[in-house]
Amino acid sequence: MKELRITAGTAKGRRLKAVAVSERSPLRPTASKVREALFNITGPGICGAGFLDLYAGTGAVGFEALSRGAGFVVFVEINPVRVELIKKTGLELGFLTRMKVYRMQAFEYLKKACEHGDTFDFIFIDPSYQSEEVMKVLPLIAEGGILKNGGMVMVEHFSKGTLPESVGSLRQKKRYIYGDTALTTFK
Repeated sequence: MKELRITAGTAKGRRLKAVAVSERSPLRPTASKVREALFNITGPGICGAGFLDLYAGTGAVGFEALSRGAGFVVFVEINPVRVELIKKTGLELGFLTRMKVYRMQAFEYLKKACEHGDTFDFIFIDPSYQSEEVMKVLPLIAEGGILKNGGMVMVEHFSKGTLPESVGSLRQKKRYIYGDTALTTFK
């Protein structure tokens, strides 16, 4: 079991547990330097914002958003062990009233969120680096009305991989490199 720390905000320094549940379901938590960079990108816009953490894993990014003042965070994770860990961590950090956790595939969650008219200021996408999931969910985000006007999509991916310049109404804005990790933003 790995331990991560929240890097800033009301829960700064608090520890998060990370569980790798099997060889087939490896865990690659977002590194603290990448999380810090991500929230430097969002800037003060995170305060009061709606934040969607797709492929939540440990929940580290969503908990960082809550610690830094996000109004609410929705965590979407398919693995039941990780879902329970996210719920337990939310309770320990006192964030339960500002979060929801869904145990389902990201694509299925997005379809339901679009049907219900749910919207977010920030959407963070971090599937395993080898998957094709990003290109499954970006078109739905682009055309589903789930991203608020002026909102931002942030994709964590392998730095040697590339993403298209545009997907539907979304346009790639910037790409940041941190070793083997890249963060690509879309608006």
